[in-house]
Amino acid sequence: MTVLSTVKTAVEKRAKYLRTKAELQRMPQEVAIDLGIFREDAGKIAYRAVYG
Repeated sequence: MTVLSTVKTAVEKRAKYLRTKAELQRMPQEVAIDLGIFREDAGKIAYRAVYG
């Protein structure tokens, strides 16, 4: 893997993480409860979803 492709991959993952986190934080409380998640945990959930 070249340095450029490594940086590109990192930027893409970061963008996906930020988008996922924002979507989880905007989720209505009732939906979050139905899914069994806390919106306050959006960062942790998004991190696991993107980075494993």
